[in-house]
Amino acid sequence: QVQLQESGGGLVQPGGSLRLSCAASKSFFNIDTMAWYRQSQGKQRELVALITSDGSTTYGASVRGRSTISRDNAGNTVYLQIGDLQPDDTAVYYCYAREIVVPAKEYWGQGTQVTVVS
Repeated sequence: QVQLQESGGGLVQPGGSLRLSCAASKSFFNIDTMAWYRQSQGKQRELVALITSDGSTTYGASVRGRSTISRDNAGNTVYLQIGDLQPDDTAVYYCYAREIVVPAKEYWGQGTQVTVVS
């Protein structure tokens, strides 16, 4: 069982930056994938960034080039640094984890609100 807690969201002006954090209740030993998704009211949830246990990363097209995902295994935490924020980035940002068990399990955090004020 894994619990995820996001933090770091808030209000920011266009062009600003934020660093989001996701703390896991368990070690990343059995976690092969961590990711950030976002969802605006009435819209489809979309991938922002993903990182695997071997360090490979994937970024959504909307944030590629201005985002960095990283993980700190010692602190059981994954981070998302996103810059040059625009009003279209306004959303609830959710942390995601995939645990390698049989069968595999997926977990979601409760989300942290990011609002870019135009």
